[in-house]
Amino acid sequence: MVGIKDVAKHAGVSVGTVSNVINRPDVVSEETRHRVQSVIDRLGYVRSESARQLRAGQSRIMALLVLDMGNPFFVDVARGAERAALDAGLRVMMCNSGQSPSEEAEYLALFAEQRVRGVLLTPADATGRNIEAFRRHSIPFVLVDRVAEGATECSVSVDDVLGGALAVRHLVDTGHRSIAYVSGPPGLNQVKDRRQGALQALTEAGLPASALRELPTERLDVAAGRDAGARVLGLAERPTAVFCANDLLALGVLQAMYAAGVSVPEDIAIVGYDDIEFAAAAVVPLTSVRQPAIKMGAMAAELLLEETEADADPGQHGHRRVVLQPELVVRRSSLTPR
Repeated sequence: MVGIKDVAKHAGVSVGTVSNVINRPDVVSEETRHRVQSVIDRLGYVRSESARQLRAGQSRIMALLVLDMGNPFFVDVARGAERAALDAGLRVMMCNSGQSPSEEAEYLALFAEQRVRGVLLTPADATGRNIEAFRRHSIPFVLVDRVAEGATECSVSVDDVLGGALAVRHLVDTGHRSIAYVSGPPGLNQVKDRRQGALQALTEAGLPASALRELPTERLDVAAGRDAGARVLGLAERPTAVFCANDLLALGVLQAMYAAGVSVPEDIAIVGYDDIEFAAAAVVPLTSVRQPAIKMGAMAAELLLEETEADADPGQHGHRRVVLQPELVVRRSSLTPR
């Protein structure tokens, strides 16, 4: 690899001058700056971030670990986090656990090895063991799309109990009395909270909990939604509506209905969650519970920056749990009254 000494030798300057060109170009003459920069470009020199980090005592990298970067919801979370990080002169390392606790553990170990500035984390491990193991490295982290239990870290989430209630209340108000809940992996807190909200809405309407039929899936993607849609069609007593734990599942259910010749919403209504861009663009525009994903990512990054400011007094940082409000966006997939 080309090092800073190689650049200095080819440019005929000292190592200190090369360092100034890279870090403090205003103190170097224009002629010298151009000569050194041309050598850097010709040799392909890239400075060592790890060495810079050791000298500065703090990384410029913020890590983001989410459940599924294939989900547009998490892409929007990343966009918000990246915007806040860039404003602070930092960069974001984006990683995907694939909803796998073991993958999550490996990434957290990598972040500890790299001594990143901090971590934004949507946990995949429902047991909390990965988080407990990561705490011993004393690297600050903020939970995203998950409420922090206790006051040991900051979190930014959405009121998923309310979101589930909004979805099922809407379906009940349009006349549905038999609803399937395509829930995703049952260990995820978001899945459980949305189910709790759905049951609350049924109770408010004087309906029994049995009016909600839960269909768990191993993943939160379109393929799992298609499989769940086939299971809905195979039920002896078919529900008149389906509430899905996210929009990718809902789009998969919609595909299954379309393939089977079942009309949406005339034969069965569908409500999703997240309100990703594809929801409005579906062949039958999808009713969905909107989460402010970009705002969530930006606020989480801001909380992490607040905690990791080099000149901040650690004793002055108070961990906060920020809970944002969801919003129901009604479209054609649920609009036909029963």
